[in-house]
Amino acid sequence: TVHVFGQDITTSIGKRLVKSQLGYLPQELGLYPDLTGAEFLDYVSILKGVSDKRERRRETAVLLETVGLKDVSKRRIKTYSGGMKRRLGIAQALLANPKLLIVDEPTVGLDPEERVRLRNMLADMAQKCTVILSTHIVEDISQSCNEIAVINQGQVMFRGSPRDLITQARGKTWQITTKGERPNHDLILVSTLQLENGVQFRVLGKPNGYANAKAVEPSLEDGYIWLMNNEL
Repeated sequence: TVHVFGQDITTSIGKRLVKSQLGYLPQELGLYPDLTGAEFLDYVSILKGVSDKRERRRETAVLLETVGLKDVSKRRIKTYSGGMKRRLGIAQALLANPKLLIVDEPTVGLDPEERVRLRNMLADMAQKCTVILSTHIVEDISQSCNEIAVINQGQVMFRGSPRDLITQARGKTWQITTKGERPNHDLILVSTLQLENGVQFRVLGKPNGYANAKAVEPSLEDGYIWLMNNEL
């Protein structure tokens, strides 16, 4: 049995109540390119059961300003950039003030500036509701989340804070430099950097035989990679 906000979602009543408190942004959101941003939000608001036209207009205006689309609200969606479409997606997910916001791969395909903007937006939303963020981009997690879960094939492999995951790789993260030869196979290779006088590798494990091995502070990505390689 699954309960959300105290409601059993296996029952029809519980399912209906939870849906009314849920906002969702899928990785690929179906938009209507010939509608304007404001028209799209009004349409979704109607689908969510908001019958008062004045209330729909008020909430649409507030959300468009919140996501930074107020100035383009009367433009057709087909003229929006990828980042603008993702922000419009966030706005539709926030209609009717959800208590739970589920966001799937929100920054995929966005340029660095839009990624930062969207991450900051989600962090702001987390002050008002519970945000569940599903992503393969580690930077999104490190900048936005205070609790994370690593799931592999339906199994929860880790649950805790970002700091807890980083700790998984503490004392196991090293930087070594060679004249070009790759590290031993018993080391987990994280990254490679070409230098003028050789190649610098970031590795996980025990760098036995490397006199120039230097211990470095692990990152969230290091913790994730160590976990995945030692739990599978």
